[in-house]
Amino acid sequence: MSDIEALSRRSASVIGRALAAGEASPVALAELLLEQVAAQGSPVFLAVTRERALAEARAAETRLKAGRALSPLDGVPIAWKDLIDMEGERTTAASGIYRDAAPAHADAEIVTNAAAAGMVSLGKLNLTEFAYSGLGLNPHFGTPVNPNDPSTPRAPGGSSSGSGVAVASGLAPVAIGTDTGGSVRIPSAFNGVVGYKSSEGRISTQGVFALSNTHDTIGPLARSVEDCVLSEMVLRGAVTSAVRRFPTEGLRIFVPETVVLDDLDPAVAANFEASLLRLEAAGARIERGALPAFAKAQRLGAELGTITAAEAYVEHRTLVDGPEVERIDRRVVARILGGKRMAAADLITLHRARAAGMAELAERLDGALLAMPTTPHTAPEIAPLEADEDLFHRVNLKTLRNTLIGNFLNLPGLAIPNGRDAGGMPTSFLLAATGGEDDRLLGAGLGAEHIIRGDDTTER
Repeated sequence: MSDIEALSRRSASVIGRALAAGEASPVALAELLLEQVAAQGSPVFLAVTRERALAEARAAETRLKAGRALSPLDGVPIAWKDLIDMEGERTTAASGIYRDAAPAHADAEIVTNAAAAGMVSLGKLNLTEFAYSGLGLNPHFGTPVNPNDPSTPRAPGGSSSGSGVAVASGLAPVAIGTDTGGSVRIPSAFNGVVGYKSSEGRISTQGVFALSNTHDTIGPLARSVEDCVLSEMVLRGAVTSAVRRFPTEGLRIFVPETVVLDDLDPAVAANFEASLLRLEAAGARIERGALPAFAKAQRLGAELGTITAAEAYVEHRTLVDGPEVERIDRRVVARILGGKRMAAADLITLHRARAAGMAELAERLDGALLAMPTTPHTAPEIAPLEADEDLFHRVNLKTLRNTLIGNFLNLPGLAIPNGRDAGGMPTSFLLAATGGEDDRLLGAGLGAEHIIRGDDTTER
């Protein structure tokens, strides 16, 4: 393996430092990754922006040689979930309906911000159609295959399926996804990478195809917590970050014993408890107890439906109520039509319960962070999910269970790999905070990442 190939597998933050030090060429790095993307058999990228990437890489190389880096990630490659507008490119939302849509007239705000920070855009990534599933299957463009099992095709996680696979496969050091019910955290968990779901409103969604105006958030999938800190700074258009590394000693972590620990795969449960033991040995205070707000969130979703379903129906009602419905993944249609059946009273009840739950949670935690398994199980095999629609819906709901609660209660979250099962599939530890506490969450993640992972490696 060449030096540039080895560097391409490192974290975005390490790559940025190497480029700034003149140890590698942004152009050579971009060319290598573009070649690897072209050779990739799995449908990870839906569009490759080769000319743009090389132009941005050349500009970065000129700046870096002159010592004028625009940011810590100047010259670092990035890829975008195909819900996000890029000038001159179609935004398909991975739907056959938009396969031939008119190209976007302008970059989304987050793409503009990344370009201003010198990042190199490789292209647009696959996803679940309309971003509405936790498993990542797509009948129109194909399903990106989880790279952690070379013998059996397994789900990539959704909806940011291409984002998770791109980072795990070495095709991009950082990929941007959206998270409405777990769509950054789940593919991070299934693929064994780090993912950050931001608080609502922290990162602009201008120029991003909507699913739920209430719950849609933006976040990076990457190889380290530091990558997520630097990436979210870039996405916000900030030139500095308020995030400071928080020592694990004295950190208060609350483990909910309501809903999120139910029916876990043995390896998920074992690796979660092992991470907690390591955190406790490092000086963290681990508290456990019931969280009634979690149980209420789950019950209301089952009884009334979800805010996402109601808003998804508003976004897509012309399609699902018209003849074009035959061109949409039937599994996605079923979830959207759940929103059509909801009454106004249901939606108002959900919003009131959400506000009360967020207040209750903030009072109960009193500054503690939350910890839970990101998903109850590791990535399932694709074939049985394609063969049995009832099984698909059952597994999808279970996959989304823990992360959906986080969206309902506006909890920013960090999904951090914390081991593997007997088959080599990754498990994941979710560290979360109350809404708006992103800086504190990210700072705690910087300090605790190597402990949660169970290794002493701080630079990847």
